Amino acid sequence: MSGFRHLSVMPDEVIRFLAPKPGGIYLDGTLGGGGHAGLIAELCTPGNGILIGIDQDREALEAAGQRLRGYGAGVRLVHGNFSEIQRHLDGLGIERLNGFLLDLGVSSHQLDSRGRGFSFQQDAPLDMRMDTSRGDTAADLVNDLPEAELERIIKEYGEERWARRIAAFIVKARSEAPIERTLHLADIVKGAIPKAKWEERIHPATRTFQALRIAVNRELESLEQGLRGAIDRLKPGGRGVVISFHSLEDRIVKHIFREYASGCTCPRHLPVCVCGNQPRVRVLTGRPVTATAEETGQNPRARSAKLRAVEKL
Repeated sequence: MSGFRHLSVMPDEVIRFLAPKPGGIYLDGTLGGGGHAGLIAELCTPGNGILIGIDQDREALEAAGQRLRGYGAGVRLVHGNFSEIQRHLDGLGIERLNGFLLDLGVSSHQLDSRGRGFSFQQDAPLDMRMDTSRGDTAADLVNDLPEAELERIIKEYGEERWARRIAAFIVKARSEAPIERTLHLADIVKGAIPKAKWEERIHPATRTFQALRIAVNRELESLEQGLRGAIDRLKPGGRGVVISFHSLEDRIVKHIFREYASGCTCPRHLPVCVCGNQPRVRVLTGRPVTATAEETGQNPRARSAKLRAVEKL
């Protein structure tokens, strides 16, 4: 598992906003290969600090465990989805956090692993599950869902203007033979989009593959549930950092941070607040922080990354 490869995005910015301190308890809810976690553990484990790492990908957990083994009992690794942060913390007997990080999206290793089916760059089983031990695969979705539901997923999660044609082409193709391989699906999508409308810098199947991956892993639902749970477990002064990679994720993060920062949930037409809710966080990033030109030159996947951060009041 030493071959697990993933470049952590904006490591300096993560540490600057998270500000890990010796003796603190920090959570990396999307552990991956442990790149960010290693930086956090280096700063927090002195003084009996703890770094908790959660990931639903067992390959990632194994790789991170090897990378972080030098920190001994200061690191606690959990196999699971960060949407269940509250349950995972309860299982470890931890009530409050000094900080948390969520680095969303799919890792370089997952994209490049031949058997995972995240990418159309190579032929592979159409899987896309981050946790390969449970749940429906992308093949299950494209072969079983009604055409209207496929259209909704591709349109909403992929923000794909050709969703209706793509869904129709998928349904026609699956009536002739099951769609079980990545390149088969990619060819179907390419056929659905008129060649004159292909974008110069993006493969025609990119948005459809993104949409299916989000649906398979319930990424947006997990983000909202996990982010709320993590904020609720922060100590006063504790910080939360989230890195997102597409507009749907960033929109959820922005709205939740704004909700927790505003406090009041009264309708706007009321002249005074009657709900009594108080702000629970302070937003540290008025606008999302993006990667430097130097970093994007070394890691092109950092181009779409946006970092937002809050501090618990």
